[in-house]
Amino acid sequence: MSTWGGPVDVILTGGRVVTPGGVLENGWVSVRDGRIAAVGEGAAPDGPTQDVGGCTIVPGFVDIHCHGGGGAAFTSSDPEKVRKAAAAHRKHGTTTMLASLVTRPVPELADQVSALAELVQEGVVAGVHLEGPFLSAARCGAHDPAILCPPERTAVTKLLDAGKGTIRMVTIAPELEGAVNAVRQLVDNNVIAAIGHTDATEAQVRPAVDAGASVATHLFNGMRPLHHREPGPIGALLDDERVTVELICDLVHLHPTAVRLAARHAGLQRTVLITDAIAAASVGDGVYDIGGLEVRVVDGVPTLAGGASLAGSTLTMDMAFRNAVNSCGLSLVEATHAASTRGAELLGLDTGKLEAGLAADIVVLDAELKPQDVMVRGEWVKE
Repeated sequence: MSTWGGPVDVILTGGRVVTPGGVLENGWVSVRDGRIAAVGEGAAPDGPTQDVGGCTIVPGFVDIHCHGGGGAAFTSSDPEKVRKAAAAHRKHGTTTMLASLVTRPVPELADQVSALAELVQEGVVAGVHLEGPFLSAARCGAHDPAILCPPERTAVTKLLDAGKGTIRMVTIAPELEGAVNAVRQLVDNNVIAAIGHTDATEAQVRPAVDAGASVATHLFNGMRPLHHREPGPIGALLDDERVTVELICDLVHLHPTAVRLAARHAGLQRTVLITDAIAAASVGDGVYDIGGLEVRVVDGVPTLAGGASLAGSTLTMDMAFRNAVNSCGLSLVEATHAASTRGAELLGLDTGKLEAGLAADIVVLDAELKPQDVMVRGEWVKE
């Protein structure tokens, strides 16, 4: 999928517009010079218009945790494959994403980060997320346990240096030796420290949050389960007002009730939908590789070959959005905030809301909440 025709100046009319303040039933969005010029309800201002025919207009989706799609993974050293993965998600409305990497030896990860850094500068992806190698072997999921390691300062420094400022988030198990110091090191370098793939007790999670950890990597998944006598990471992270919780809303990783309970407790300011998608997203069933491990996708569900452990997802953000609304009971405003606004806020980006002055990243959804048109920085995209 690529942009075509250059930036357009247009007023989108004739549909519902989802804003942070509510849904404008007869709304319009004015786009000029790649940015949102104005948003309103009722009669649109003068200018070139495009009637969306009763569709719903939302801001472009922001996915802060995605490993690939369209048959390609972000671990590839081939920039065209990285572009292919990003494009596969863009057609589903994701206008901004982080490229997530899985556990590999630190030198290999540094090479992958260095290759992605150039694509971050191009704007293909908004940054890099390291999901590993600083994870718990007891909760490693689809990460090779033989390569996991503690987050010692030299390893963290090597990866940050390779990224040249493009690493935006790193997931760490807080019970590992040196984890709290690593959290401080990341935060001092303007990197989001996330907690995940952890077997920690609640008492082991708290110091990491106090040190600045502010995201729960796919809450519930890859974590010690919630127990009424030992809340563990789920209880600690969900109940801490300083932590935003990621939710994989594919209805496989999480039951709709779990999504609803977490979203209701965390609220608008602390809930973010993610895909955790692998290369199989937008492709289909088959055999794939994740960090050197064989993954089999059957009926859209990826699991490690020879086991039952889930290995990412085939989710796209438009599907996550639909599931949140249709199956989990979130309102359009709540789902939009979780799928677009909160991720943009975490990354400090000028997108994620239909608001004057922000980038014109827009998705037009039909009656079934499926993307009909996608705009990136004021440019329509096509296959």
